[in-house]
Amino acid sequence: MEIRVPVERIKDTLLEILGKFHFSPRKAELCSKLFIQSSLDGVPSHGLDRFPVFIEMIKKGLVKPSADPELVFSFGVFERWNGHLGPGPSNAFQSMERAIELSKKFGLGLVALESTNHWMRAGNYGLQAAEAGCIGICFTNTKPNMPAWGGSEPKLGNNPLVIAIPREKGHVVLDMAMSQFSYGKMNTYLRRGEEMPFEAGFEATGKLSKSPAEIIEKELALPVGLWKGAGLSMLLDMLASLLSGGLSTHEVGKRGEEYALSQVFLCLDPVKLGMDQWADQKLDGIIDNLKQSHVFEGQVVRYPGERMMDLRKQNIELGVPVHTDVWEKIVKML
Repeated sequence: MEIRVPVERIKDTLLEILGKFHFSPRKAELCSKLFIQSSLDGVPSHGLDRFPVFIEMIKKGLVKPSADPELVFSFGVFERWNGHLGPGPSNAFQSMERAIELSKKFGLGLVALESTNHWMRAGNYGLQAAEAGCIGICFTNTKPNMPAWGGSEPKLGNNPLVIAIPREKGHVVLDMAMSQFSYGKMNTYLRRGEEMPFEAGFEATGKLSKSPAEIIEKELALPVGLWKGAGLSMLLDMLASLLSGGLSTHEVGKRGEEYALSQVFLCLDPVKLGMDQWADQKLDGIIDNLKQSHVFEGQVVRYPGERMMDLRKQNIELGVPVHTDVWEKIVKML
């Protein structure tokens, strides 16, 4: 069952908990904002649902609240940073912030980050770029949690990819894992005792399954686009580990826990690149054409991120939807 909790109450609760783990006020404020924003925007699987997991990682010493990213290499538009196992959300936000700064100077900014942690909702950082007026592209690797096409064991990560484009009438934000459903989403369905709406992975004998329990047990999520998603996952992992100098998915897997990840943040400034005079007109034309699509009965065509701001506004007014089990776990940490 879900309840609605006022934003300010959630914020005060998270700040108090993070303070117990010696987060600086600035870092606590940022991390709490990103967790809350994810749930406000309709992505609780990578928002408040993940907060108890985040705290467990801190308790295990895998996330280091006091650690900050350090610049280790710089060449023009490109920088490489070491996250020193700091909190994934604040590390990712700072990395995207730096990529935005570089793009405002050069037209393009590329930041690669090694030794960081789960960034929670990936779309937060694409939205961060779009709100700064930039095109943002970012991706991360993960532990092995998805099979190669034809494989019967997890060898690939579901390596999320974000592409965000600023637009006056509403930013376009694509946030997708390389698996048909993220594990966070599958855990949400599992907690509700529901099957997935579409085949989401494989059970132990290799048959497609809608059962989140079967898929999670063997970590055999279905690659999006079948063999195409499997190939894209592998290439994203290669780029993340090459550009950052950090661990690849199979190396993360050897650690037994998902930490010390590699991430990439790319920004392009439409103004510096001479696109600002016609960008919105071009984007509006593409979206208007999409909206003219004939649809099957009961279906609606939407562009990525279309409902996000309306949903956020509604949840700010009515309270953030939180599953009772999740809220109880969070409150017990006080």
